[in-house]
Amino acid sequence: MTYLDELVPGQRGRVIGFATDSPVTRRLLEMGLVPGRAFTYLRDAPLRDPLELQVGVSRLSLRHSEAALVAVKVEE
Repeated sequence: MTYLDELVPGQRGRVIGFATDSPVTRRLLEMGLVPGRAFTYLRDAPLRDPLELQVGVSRLSLRHSEAALVAVKVEE
């Protein structure tokens, strides 16, 4: 299984699920990272944390520790 923190800028994918059920996971769901949702990994910050995603019309910034909770399917 691939997790969001393993991707590189420019890759696209879909959310499959989450590694745990925690308050952080619930917050990610509230922000729009729901299973089946497509996203584009836009970029990393200069020191690699946080990363920026395009989810629908929104842009999200996540710490790599949060991104490590999101299981994804990479799309070509």
